[in-house]
Amino acid sequence: MAEAHQAVGFQFTVRPDGVDLKLSQEVIKNIYLSGVTAWKKRAIQFKNGVLAGVYPASPSSWLIVVIAMMSSLYIHVDPSLGMINAIKDNLPFLKYSTGLQTRAVLSAILFATGLWLFLIYLLRYTLKALLSYHEWIFESHGKMSSSTKVWLSLVKMFSGRRPLLYSFQASLPRLPVPSVDDTIHRYLESVRPLLDSQQYNQMEVLASEFKASMATQLQRYLILKSWWATNYVSDWWEEYIYLRGRTPIMVNSNFYIMDLLYVTPTHRQAARAGNVVHAMLQYRRKLERGEHAPLRALGTVPMCSTQMERMFNTTRIPGIETGEQLFGSGQFNQQTLPLTLFPILTDIVQHLTDRKHLVVYHRGRFFHVWLYTGGRHLLPSELETQFQRILNDTSEPQPGELKLAALTAGNRVPWARTRIKYFSQGVNKVSLDAIESAAFFLALDDEPQGYEPAKTNSLDSYAKSLLHGKCYDRWFDKSFTLISYPNGKMGVNVEHSWADAPIVGHMWEYVAATDCFHLGYTEEGHCKGDVNKGLPYPTRLQWQIPKECQDVIEASYLSAKQIADDVDFHGYLFNEFGKGLIKKCRTSPDAFIQLALQLAQFRDQGVFCLTYESSMTRMFRDGRTETVRSCTSEAVEFVRAMEDASATRFALFRKAADKHQNMYRLAMTGSGIDRHLFCLYIVSKYLGVDSPFLKKVLSEPWKLSTSQTPQQQLNLVDINKFPKYVSAGGGFGPVADDGYGVSYIIIGENLITFHISSKFSSPDTDSYRFGQNIRKAMIDIQALFKTENDKKIVENAKRVPLENGKKYI
Repeated sequence: MAEAHQAVGFQFTVRPDGVDLKLSQEVIKNIYLSGVTAWKKRAIQFKNGVLAGVYPASPSSWLIVVIAMMSSLYIHVDPSLGMINAIKDNLPFLKYSTGLQTRAVLSAILFATGLWLFLIYLLRYTLKALLSYHEWIFESHGKMSSSTKVWLSLVKMFSGRRPLLYSFQASLPRLPVPSVDDTIHRYLESVRPLLDSQQYNQMEVLASEFKASMATQLQRYLILKSWWATNYVSDWWEEYIYLRGRTPIMVNSNFYIMDLLYVTPTHRQAARAGNVVHAMLQYRRKLERGEHAPLRALGTVPMCSTQMERMFNTTRIPGIETGEQLFGSGQFNQQTLPLTLFPILTDIVQHLTDRKHLVVYHRGRFFHVWLYTGGRHLLPSELETQFQRILNDTSEPQPGELKLAALTAGNRVPWARTRIKYFSQGVNKVSLDAIESAAFFLALDDEPQGYEPAKTNSLDSYAKSLLHGKCYDRWFDKSFTLISYPNGKMGVNVEHSWADAPIVGHMWEYVAATDCFHLGYTEEGHCKGDVNKGLPYPTRLQWQIPKECQDVIEASYLSAKQIADDVDFHGYLFNEFGKGLIKKCRTSPDAFIQLALQLAQFRDQGVFCLTYESSMTRMFRDGRTETVRSCTSEAVEFVRAMEDASATRFALFRKAADKHQNMYRLAMTGSGIDRHLFCLYIVSKYLGVDSPFLKKVLSEPWKLSTSQTPQQQLNLVDINKFPKYVSAGGGFGPVADDGYGVSYIIIGENLITFHISSKFSSPDTDSYRFGQNIRKAMIDIQALFKTENDKKIVENAKRVPLENGKKYI
């Protein structure tokens, strides 16, 4: 009963002579401290909001402008060209006030404020115009033109000092809408190596018909949206690609990020979880205050930070729009309803603010853990204590509780209906609200995972655990589930709709560095700091799950397990060489790897396929991703030359690599193909018109889907000094039933990690085999450079100078 007594803030007894009131000083103290912290947080958020709102100016600059205007009154100089007098004579609340001097001062202050705001907007739009220049990205690495140097200097000059996370948001340019002609030309160019002559001619006919018929009308609507919305792609991308999907998001949408590859700071599960959760809370505090430094290319060009807003306190909620009820009533049918009123099943992303608790899953039980005490975060040692209490708890799951989270792993429609029917009232609603409103979800697993060099499939098992686990021990709807293993390893499973991988990667880099280099552990492996055993114990969430609901849970679990069991995963560490050697070859590491993937794909399947590589568009406001179609005509020609041992293959590699780099740069600068075609298709559906061309384009399968995980904060850990403190990156499930998903991370100078996924059910794919093909392709391409260098050495050796020093053999 000790916990119950601690929870009582005050007691009172009614007596004949009055009420005897007893207050708990400890609770009153905590209430006071919580209030002080809340008001302090609001004040900091307000201050930082003002700083970001007036950026690149500063609040102090307003005072400078006001003083300058006031000074002009005393030296009888009117820099306003009569506007101060006009304000003084025409504004009612100044016109009839007493005191000529007061009226003049107030008029000067109003004019100075207006001038200050005008200058802010002038600075912002000047910076926006500068940031719309993208020629710098097309220049050769290490070679910067004079115009780009001047541009870079101007950007630095107009960017101000000490920007906060959201300081540049108002200055970022909008994503431009490419012309229809350019998009169709690039699309036809991208499919040319994949189609025979007859198929390509048919596609040309479809494209010509589309341009001649409806393209202009669709493009006009799209341009109108680009003027009105901050980004013409992102909201439709989130809704139609993610939230309207009815298939399970586990494996099909969610992705994962691994822990440090070689280092485990402590093997105590509760201690590691304590440090990592505390580091996440520190990151969240800086995020809510906007105090993180904005990510900037070249250290100067800012990237959009919008996606970071929903990192914490966010859950994907399965939802059924009211259109379904209308359609189900029998009053309407598909012929009488316009397209936009068809019954639509869609999820929503629910983001809350200032959540102060965490929900922890362990051995089939859900626990509620407070993250604050006395107006401050729990210390790592206090979090360790709480998590250890959960690990020591031997209570049994309630009926239906063990596999409850499988509802988030199965199809969305059963989950949406079950949520409404069984979790909209009573204790089930209270417990579900606790999960969905939590800062994030923590799973304390009971089976160790992680990379072990002695075990050939340790990385495979680790990846599958992060990607889907047991199908009921992650809450796949949370923005992310933090996963803790009994050997001290960690990992993250991420819901994809709210953000892309680099956003969570940014947080994970910060957490890993803070955990290892700032918080640290005792010699025994515990969190540093005193142990506070007076904290209230974590509380079990209560459930009343009837048999009918348990049947739905079991069905969702079986559906999810079938998907999970079909995932063929292979993690491969390529350490023969890395970024250092590739850069010495004077080529892009990404282009090198993408061409190796094309060579591996051809050797594995015997044919070329449509290839997806993800590129970011965060140089634009609210930008997310764009597709780079890596299987180009140049890449195909190079691969065929490699298989034929052609003497021209080195030159063909250079040509293919240059082509890939140019396409990647076009995608980054808003001139990609696929997002434009996707939005044109959405507009056509809203207008109720049918385009065979767009339908054909969007139905093409991506049999090879690839993505690079970037390292974004290289300043956090000196890899040269601490070479073992490197991340293993992350990965995702297979996109096509008969294709491969490949994620890779270039770590330091000498390591590249590949995460390869496919399906066991496909007789044509094998993830381990594909990994071996990647290895051989990488080595074969590197050998081209060695051969080329040997040729140069021989040629130079022949150019031996004669004794006179003027003639050569």
